[in-house]
Amino acid sequence: MAITYRKIEQRDNTELAEVIRTILREFKIDKPGTVYTDPTTDHLSDVFTAEKSVYWVAEEDGKLIGGCGIYPTAGLPDGCVELVKLYTAAEARGKGVGKMLMQKSIESAQHFGYNEVYLESFPELKTAISMYEKTGFKKLSAPLGNSGHFACNVWMLVVL
Repeated sequence: MAITYRKIEQRDNTELAEVIRTILREFKIDKPGTVYTDPTTDHLSDVFTAEKSVYWVAEEDGKLIGGCGIYPTAGLPDGCVELVKLYTAAEARGKGVGKMLMQKSIESAQHFGYNEVYLESFPELKTAISMYEKTGFKKLSAPLGNSGHFACNVWMLVVL
């Protein structure tokens, strides 16, 4: 079956939280200061009811295989939004799922009128960082905004 992309729904919360935590365990970044311990991870559909935010999920054969969104994180400069929670399940990697989720999120950012997209990540996520760089993201020397994810140590920004 084809992979479908749609906006998050309440019925996705439990399955998506498990996908995210499984991936963080896989890369050994399941630690405090990440979405692993962030209580919002268990109810992302509620989080993304915030104005000028959206979260996209990828589904294949009725199973969630990834997600990505944008969120107006507190403390970011005017016109800037954060690309958040880009995760692709192991079985979906190499199919362009992560790239499509990121593109949909960036298109949403443009639709909402943002002119910069910021993200936080980890060096362990080499493939994702490479994808960000190919999209035009540049590394920053310090974090922006107040995401609360103090364990992240890669910060990047792209001007749209």
